[in-house]
Amino acid sequence: MGLLDNKVGIVTGAGQGIGRAIATRCAAEGASVVVADFNREMGEETVAQIRAAGGEAIFSFGDVSDEDSVRAMIDTVAASYGRLDIACNGAALSRGSGPIHEYERAVFDETLQMCLTNTWLCMKYEIPLMLAQGGGAIVNISSNASLRGQAFNTAYAAAKSGVNLLTKSSAAEYGAKGIRINAVSPGVIRTPGVEKYFKEQPEMAEGLKRAAVMNRLGEPEEIAEAVVFLCSDRASFITGQILSVDGGAAVK
Repeated sequence: MGLLDNKVGIVTGAGQGIGRAIATRCAAEGASVVVADFNREMGEETVAQIRAAGGEAIFSFGDVSDEDSVRAMIDTVAASYGRLDIACNGAALSRGSGPIHEYERAVFDETLQMCLTNTWLCMKYEIPLMLAQGGGAIVNISSNASLRGQAFNTAYAAAKSGVNLLTKSSAAEYGAKGIRINAVSPGVIRTPGVEKYFKEQPEMAEGLKRAAVMNRLGEPEEIAEAVVFLCSDRASFITGQILSVDGGAAVK
C-alpha cells in the first residue's frame, strides 16, 4: 500500500530537479500524476521514467505564469481523471540578482510573476476542482531565501516570502472546506541548476554545503519525501505550515 494510493495529483515544474523527484515519488506511492512543465521534452521524459517504473502519469504543457495555460492544464486533469486530490506547485524561475538600486523593474516584476503570481494562479484553478469533491491537499514549494534577509537576492526572497503568506492565508480560507495547504522550504539542493552554478563558481560550493548544520547538500528526493508526507493522510491535521527541509540551515 502506498501513501497516495488512488489519488490524482499534479506537479508543476516536474520536468527536472526537485519537481521531477516529487512527481516520481508521488507515482511510486500510488498516485496518478499529471506532469506539468513548459519544457515538453523534459516533461515527457519524466512521464517515461514514471511509466518505466510501473507508475501512472501523463504530460500536460503548463506555462504557469499564463492564466490561460494554467486553466488548460487543470482542464486536462479534469478531463483525464475527473478529480484532483493533491497538487504540488513547484515551478519557479529567478530572473536575476544584484543590489536593489541597480535592479531593473522588469526583472523584479518577472521574478514575482514566475515565483509568486504563478503559484496563486495554480491554486486559483486547482481549488475549485478540489472543492467539487470535498477536499484535497496542496503543497507549495517555497525557499529558505524567504526565511531571512538575503542580500542581492531581494526579488526572489520577497516572492518566496509571499508564497509563505499565500500558503498560510489560503489554509485559513479553505481548512474548514477540507483542503489542507502547506509549503515546503528547501535549503540548498543538488539540482541541475545548482550543479551548473557550482561549475561556474566552484569556490562557492563548499560554503553552500557548510550552510547546513549537516554539512552537505540536500537531494531532490529528500524534498519529495516531505511533499508526499504533507499530501498524504498521515498529515491529516497539518495545514498552514512551512516545513524547512534544509539540513538545519535555518537554525545555524
